[in-house]
Amino acid sequence: MTKTDTALAVEAHGLVKIFGSNRAVDGVSLNIPTGSICGVLGPNGAGKTTTINMLATLSKPDAGAAKIFGCDVMKETQKVRQLIGLTGQFASIDESLTATENLTIFGRLYGYSRKDSKRKANELLEEFGLTEAANKTLAQFSGGMRRRLDLAASLLSSPPLIFLDEPTTGLDPRTRAQMWATIRTLVKNGSTVLLTTQYLDEADQLADTIVVIDKGRVVANDTPAGLKKSIGASSLQLTLINPDDTAAAAQIVERMLGTKVQIAEASELTTPMDSTEKLTDVLAALKDAGIALTSVNIRQPSLDEVFFALTGNAAKKEKEEN
Repeated sequence: MTKTDTALAVEAHGLVKIFGSNRAVDGVSLNIPTGSICGVLGPNGAGKTTTINMLATLSKPDAGAAKIFGCDVMKETQKVRQLIGLTGQFASIDESLTATENLTIFGRLYGYSRKDSKRKANELLEEFGLTEAANKTLAQFSGGMRRRLDLAASLLSSPPLIFLDEPTTGLDPRTRAQMWATIRTLVKNGSTVLLTTQYLDEADQLADTIVVIDKGRVVANDTPAGLKKSIGASSLQLTLINPDDTAAAAQIVERMLGTKVQIAEASELTTPMDSTEKLTDVLAALKDAGIALTSVNIRQPSLDEVFFALTGNAAKKEKEEN
């Protein structure tokens, strides 16, 4: 069995990192299956980047242990570095060089010949939609183009595990969508991705599992659907044609579901719903009572609600700042 054949790409237990009196990471444990995307969420200063730095051998843990495809991050540093690619929050590319020159230099640093470095550079430029900008200096690049080039540089060695530390921060929606497509392609081609992000919709769209870190500790670890389910039931939302029917409709819904109805804007009813089994009966009862509806929606809890529930005021403050 090779190192990359193991079921877990990342296996970490009780990671601790202390800076002075601050326990930036306080016992973080992770198990990330090979061929998956793990999203790591948390407020600013929660310990996300520090955790990645330890897993990527850039910082030594003060306690705990971690393995990348079975290789110990402290005892087998060089082997681990051959298995990973890292794209940080800030581009590591050289402003004064062209896109091709940047990637060629990275290729040479990875040990490729000049010819192979140039070949791989051209392949990656084409893959990331940067061929037309190959001979432009980075001063002519947009923010999105820089991030794509930085990601391309981290993939020159074809690493089986890729750390993406807030790769789409500051990008416009179109470029973010392009990056999402690229990340999905990487996993489809066999890579494993550990992604930290400030965008909850990004984690919801991409991640197979989500780890929420707050104050240096893991406070949740589940699938996006599992996290949403953990904070409560779905809700049934009904909008009436005639606001005069609101009171009667609320009585019917409460009687049939055994829940409390909230009324908004005179004609909108919302109530918790654990199961959709009784929905048909509710709609039939409203129809028999002559109550007409303009819309019926079953709303799942959002990842935003999960995040706020788990991380509290710190997350709310961060969202307002962003």
